[in-house]
Amino acid sequence: MTRPRPPIGPALAGAVDLSGLKRPAQPGGPGGDGSAPQGATEITEANFEEDVLVRSNQVPVVVLLWSPRSEACVQLAETLAGLATGDGGTWSLATVNVDVAPRVAQVFGVDAVPTVVALAAGQPITSFQGVQPPEQLRRWVDSLLSATAGKLSGGGDSEQPAPVDPALAQAREQLDAGDFAAARDSYQALLDADPNHVEAKAALRQLIFLERATSRPADAPALADAAPDDIEAALAAADVQILNQDVTAAFDRLIGLVRRTSGDERAEVRTRLVELFELFDPADPEVIAGRRNLANALY
Repeated sequence: MTRPRPPIGPALAGAVDLSGLKRPAQPGGPGGDGSAPQGATEITEANFEEDVLVRSNQVPVVVLLWSPRSEACVQLAETLAGLATGDGGTWSLATVNVDVAPRVAQVFGVDAVPTVVALAAGQPITSFQGVQPPEQLRRWVDSLLSATAGKLSGGGDSEQPAPVDPALAQAREQLDAGDFAAARDSYQALLDADPNHVEAKAALRQLIFLERATSRPADAPALADAAPDDIEAALAAADVQILNQDVTAAFDRLIGLVRRTSGDERAEVRTRLVELFELFDPADPEVIAGRRNLANALY
């Protein structure tokens, strides 16, 4: 499926070279000062390969680079640990105390803490810096689980991947084949059976958007520019802009309309904006900026 963007943020564009830590543990390495919160694994050079690289072949591993001297870091560590515990082993939380394991932090190329990097199959796939609200962290983790669903071994003793629900496998096949209508029906059936099905929720959001956006005229942005207060024209233009990767312009267009409208019209535009935000990783800088600008426009 061609998505407007991946549901999870881009890889770290070469900033992380993990091969340097794939070597036997050295004696006398960094100790355990600034211990990880309950529910997390403290990472040093000694256990990096086993508890991050190898583990990420089984379940996604979320690495928090932090310092116990920072209140913001401690807050984020506690929130992530609570999510990891509540999710029952579907992903693993690892913490790197940059004060006692500076070489590990150096390999990740971080320049500020807290920084969070998610890995799957030994590779970084998304990251963010700074503290995020709990609800955004929840959505970020859900996006991570959705993006890696069925692609890892699940942490069992067997080297074979866990069996995939036949209904889910069918939905994925339909999606890969470009049969969006059939895929949408299949994912909807999964969601009807399990309202908390993470992958079905994410896939349906993408499918609904793609079906709508691909039906818009290519010149929708120009048409909306000629009629800046036409709500339907603006919604169509925003869809086309996101489809063309012009994300900030799409958000700005609708946020400007929120500022100029009121009542039901404002509510309609706000609802569409929130739907568009949810197509992306909640830690995406453009989404964070868009949500902040929307809040300023509303209040």
